Amino acid sequence: MNDRNGSGEESLLFLTDEQLRMGSEAMFFAYRAFTADPDRILEELGYGRAHHRALHFIRRSPGTTVNNLLSILGVTKQSLNRVLRRLIADGLVSSSVGHRDRRERNLHLTESGLALERRLSEAQRKRMRTAYRQAGPEAVAGFRKVLEAMMDEQMRRQFLGGREGGG
Repeated sequence: MNDRNGSGEESLLFLTDEQLRMGSEAMFFAYRAFTADPDRILEELGYGRAHHRALHFIRRSPGTTVNNLLSILGVTKQSLNRVLRRLIADGLVSSSVGHRDRRERNLHLTESGLALERRLSEAQRKRMRTAYRQAGPEAVAGFRKVLEAMMDEQMRRQFLGGREGGG
C-alpha cells in the first residue's frame, strides 16, 4: 500500500490491523532476541530476568531504595524481596540503612554485581548497536519516539528523568 505522494512508504496515519499485528509480532521476536543472550548467562548462574532487571536499575541509580525499585519494576514487594535476598546473599548487591530515613534500604551493586550487570548489558548493547547502525539515525529516533509513546505517562516521566530537553 503506497501513501498519496507515491513514495512507496506505507502511510502511518491509517494503519491496518494487519500492519499493527505485524508490528506486535516484530516487537515480540525482537524482545525474544534482545533477551536471549542475557537469558543464557542468567540460566548458567541460576538467575532469571527479574534478577537482571534489578541489577540493571540498581546500576542505573546507585543507592536507589527498595520502594523506588518496586515502583520502577512494577512487581510485588514479596517478589522483589525474594530477588534481592538472593542477590545480596550471593554478594552481588549490598543493602545499607537509608541516610534520611533509617527504615529505607539503599541498594548498590558490589564489584561482582557490576561485573555481571556489565556482562548482561553488553550482550544487549551489542545487538542494539548493530540494529541501530543498520537502521540509521532517523529510524533510531523514530523507534525511540514509538517506544516512549507506548509507555504510560508516569513511566515515561520516570524514564526521561529530566532528559527531555537536554538528552
